[in-house]
Amino acid sequence: MNCGERRKTVLIQPDMRVDGVWEIDLDELSRRGIAGIIVDIDNTIAPWGAYDICDPAAEWLARAKNLGFGVCLLTNNYHSRADWFARALGLPVVCGWVKPWRWGYRRAMQILGTHSDSTVMVGDQLFTDILGAKRLGIHAILVSPLSDRELPHTRLKRRLERFLLGRRDDS
Repeated sequence: MNCGERRKTVLIQPDMRVDGVWEIDLDELSRRGIAGIIVDIDNTIAPWGAYDICDPAAEWLARAKNLGFGVCLLTNNYHSRADWFARALGLPVVCGWVKPWRWGYRRAMQILGTHSDSTVMVGDQLFTDILGAKRLGIHAILVSPLSDRELPHTRLKRRLERFLLGRRDDS
């Protein structure tokens, strides 16, 4: 590095990419000292807009809880929808306009009793889930979206996400 040159931190790149939450090795997370898992809802554990939790995701979440992980939902969804998922899964939730703002992640870690180095964020969007986590030094795992159905502005962001992740946009 030259004098005065600063190392650039890539805040938008996930630490890991998987097809679905069920591919995340919980034993490996435990070995790495992860105690808390923050999870997005739409297109991460349920198709966008649906009140239908993906079976493999529900099983993975139940296993995480059984293994002693703290799990908290973090969503930009409105309260009634977020509360439905929280009740259905028996999990705490932080909701409203919380991502990618630091306070939402801090609130989730406060609920979990964890810190950045012992927490992982799992979500399907770079500009909300991953960016917010990386800004706080939280390990971030990007999952492939469960559904193609999403808000128009999210579809536009997906094009930029593909570019940033080095994938061609074949659509």
